[in-house]
Amino acid sequence: MSNVIRDVHAPVALPILQLFAWVGLGLCSTASWAEGFVEDSHGTLTLRNYYMDRDYKDGGAKTAAREWAQGIFMNVESGFTPGTVGFGLDARGLLGIKLDSSPDRSGTELLPVSSSDKRAADEYSRLGLTGKLRIAQTTVKTGDVSIFLPFAFASPSRLLPQTFRGTTLSSKDIEGLTLNTGYIDRIARRDSTDYQPMAIASPNRRFNGAATTSHMAYVGGDYQVNKDLGLRVYHAEVADLYQQNTFALLHNMPLGGGVLTTDLRSFFSDDDGAAKAGKVDNRNVSALVGYRFGGHRVSLGYMHSSGDTATPYVSGTELMGLSEMTMSSDFLNAKERTWQAIHDYDFAAVGVPGLRTRLRYVRGDHIELAALNAEDRKEREFQMELGYVIQSGPLKNVGLLARKSIYRNDFPGTAAFRDENQTRFLVTYSVPIW
Repeated sequence: MSNVIRDVHAPVALPILQLFAWVGLGLCSTASWAEGFVEDSHGTLTLRNYYMDRDYKDGGAKTAAREWAQGIFMNVESGFTPGTVGFGLDARGLLGIKLDSSPDRSGTELLPVSSSDKRAADEYSRLGLTGKLRIAQTTVKTGDVSIFLPFAFASPSRLLPQTFRGTTLSSKDIEGLTLNTGYIDRIARRDSTDYQPMAIASPNRRFNGAATTSHMAYVGGDYQVNKDLGLRVYHAEVADLYQQNTFALLHNMPLGGGVLTTDLRSFFSDDDGAAKAGKVDNRNVSALVGYRFGGHRVSLGYMHSSGDTATPYVSGTELMGLSEMTMSSDFLNAKERTWQAIHDYDFAAVGVPGLRTRLRYVRGDHIELAALNAEDRKEREFQMELGYVIQSGPLKNVGLLARKSIYRNDFPGTAAFRDENQTRFLVTYSVPIW
């Protein structure tokens, strides 16, 4: 019998706002109201073929997690009805299909896995609907939403995109300033078919990962002081788990025929309310300095974690710290000191547009794993990446990406992050459907 997981959801955090949206959409029955709603609508079909291989090197019972899957997602976005207040509707359909997996090597998070027999689903799907309204340069969305903010970045690192259920507001009415606020009550994980309560990420048993929150609320913004200087300030509360303040500065400065880039980020975190996840006490500050010249970009960075606990973030998302987009670990353990060096190259500089490479080395030490009774531990990851987007011919705009990481640590055998050689291959293609 086919093992199929399928669900369709479109719940809403604030029903009153959704009611306004549906009323507005109902008015679209007349040609005049439908003008902007229909004429400004567009849709995109995206195909993502994904192979992931985690080859464990630590002698554990499970030697590999290795799966291959096909993702299909369609995004349809309407325009807005005419008038001072414009209404619209977006729809997102997601489908994941298993191409290869087995119980002894499932668990890459490309596919949902049965807790009883460890078998991955043959397919899984999700439909998300989003009502929206716009006043001047302010847009409110409610229903299935995506957020890409420093404290909760919707993870793009698996087969299907991860989304949330809630209401968000984004305003650009003040020149140079983007204000964001929102109320999120559920998360749709990247390998899930439905919305679930949010929890705190807890690898290495940092916190009580079983504790959940009723909602996350946030407010903040990004301010572009000028073309070379940007500031970012946010406050987020994950009810009864933790609260977090984020500050960042991004600066570019022409220097000697190239550009010197500075990226300063900080996260200040404490427990919130009933503190159901346990104590949270962390200060995470980082600096990444780079130099861009020709097709090259060379960067050096340092991240310092202090306080009694690891850096918290919502399980299933990524934190936009110094270690974002690492493959095998998050480098956010308690007391961790992290260094990294990166070399990026864009081959457009030598007449090969679409081809790019990355070499990255990340090393963390002084790590404390309190739940595992381990101190002064180390981890390191060497990452290689090669990407190409075909520029012409019948396969134009097909993207090819190969990523490889070699990760090692001296953690206890029960740790979440294991010594591994990890490989990922992705083929992606997006095409407008109207």
